[in-house]
Amino acid sequence: MTQPRDVERAVRASAPHALVDTLREVLAERYGALSVELLLADHGATALTPFGAAGAAAEPVPVVNSAEGRAFGGRQPHQETRHGDLVEHHFPVAVRGERTGILTVWLPAERSVPDTVRDLVHTAGLLGHELLVAERDTDVYRRARRLSRLTLAAEMQWQLLPARSCSAEEYAIGAQLEPAHDTNGDNYDWASDADELTLAVTDGMGTGVNASMLTHLAVSALRNARRAGISVEDQAALADQALYAQYRGAAHVSTLLLRFEFATGRVQAVDAGSPQLWRMRGRVIERIALDPQMPLGMFEETHYKAQEFGVRPGDRLLVVSDGVYAARSPQGEAYAERALARALHAAGLLPAAAVPRAVLRDLADFRAAESADDTLVLCVDWFGKPGHRPPGPAGSGRGAR
Repeated sequence: MTQPRDVERAVRASAPHALVDTLREVLAERYGALSVELLLADHGATALTPFGAAGAAAEPVPVVNSAEGRAFGGRQPHQETRHGDLVEHHFPVAVRGERTGILTVWLPAERSVPDTVRDLVHTAGLLGHELLVAERDTDVYRRARRLSRLTLAAEMQWQLLPARSCSAEEYAIGAQLEPAHDTNGDNYDWASDADELTLAVTDGMGTGVNASMLTHLAVSALRNARRAGISVEDQAALADQALYAQYRGAAHVSTLLLRFEFATGRVQAVDAGSPQLWRMRGRVIERIALDPQMPLGMFEETHYKAQEFGVRPGDRLLVVSDGVYAARSPQGEAYAERALARALHAAGLLPAAAVPRAVLRDLADFRAAESADDTLVLCVDWFGKPGHRPPGPAGSGRGAR
């Protein structure tokens, strides 16, 4: 039986652009694999594009109603039998909760045994890590996952994003920004350490490259302040100063900053603009109404004050941009009035990584028209540390059941 470390050595020694070719050769030799294919998720997570042996992209496979899509969405291996003596396996390729794509391997039926399947699950995880490293040195994987050419503004925005999902013992995050190939300035960011998780959702005013440049400065300033280890209040203040110094109040960035404390479940929040925060606790959904403060960059020395609320294990938080909550149906109803709560209930059994996509699909049906604005949804499932005491009363909000 093949040892996974043999495959690992071969993949780690591969040239960055040749990971799939290397994997194809070693899996054929070690497991008798008749076909090995990598399918990469596009930016909108709606399709999986086969990555060709020479780096060329083939016809994409839809995530909805496909075997590959079931493995991708469920984050579990999926197996199909073909022609009686061949077995097709689909393995999720992921890194710390971030789903990159699917590894499809065809095996002779006699080689499709539990030990081999376990090895290939390990191999798909290894490939996810190696793809992350390889993208520092080659563009072939980024090119393959694009269904159409990105605008320059969208390129700038996507380079800022940390990932589409992330998970740890204390939390799971999923996020989605649309439209994937153009942008009006929405963005999200996160970082965690041993004690806390910090989230930022931003919306730079304007459109196109101007909005992307503004948002790029805001996110970079927030990261610079966060990495200095200072409070969310001071992070907002320093980013505010950086934006004002550049634009002198002519442009601003709406921002929501959240810092989660793992040990207690307490959350510090700075609401400096338009993103809204909603919480699902059990079957109860409510908006967490925070005191609004000035968007970043409007005035020279704005002082920001953090508010506190608490999260409990099992809570689900949703951050949505104005392109989501203010979207209107053909009859004029705002999405946040009733439809957002219905969408959250409908997605109650989905993992955090799949919730943003489900909400945005529901939003598209509700709106029944193309959006003129970016739409951003970020979901946080809170697990907390085992044995931590739940915090006191949480922030108030307008309830929706």
